[in-house]
Amino acid sequence: MADRRTVTVGRHALVLIDSVTQIIPGDAGAIVVTGSHGGASAAGYALSVDAALYVFNDAGIGRDEAGVAGLAMLDEAGIAACAVGHMTARIGEAADTLERGTISRANGLAAAAGFLPGTALRQAIAGFAA
Repeated sequence: MADRRTVTVGRHALVLIDSVTQIIPGDAGAIVVTGSHGGASAAGYALSVDAALYVFNDAGIGRDEAGVAGLAMLDEAGIAACAVGHMTARIGEAADTLERGTISRANGLAAAAGFLPGTALRQAIAGFAA
């Protein structure tokens, strides 16, 4: 099983999980950084826990934007979500996503919270959690 870490950033818990399948009910309200793609199947797992924010990898976006299709699903459910560019962070590694990821896509809720394309993920999280 992949590593799981939880740290405190400002007023939020920040959970690092390499796969969104590792989400647990205790992660509700946290900033959840995953290494997973942001597709519809990943959103299915994320919908089970109401986090403050989910972060995914855009996985190269893909055909019909399949790599980020889950962002809209989460937006409809009232959950902020964004994805980092696949060329900025390794897919499947939450720690690398946090350390090196640059946001490539964000749903409406995440964009309103400052998670804008072109922004370093770490910088956006610092502003959000302050």
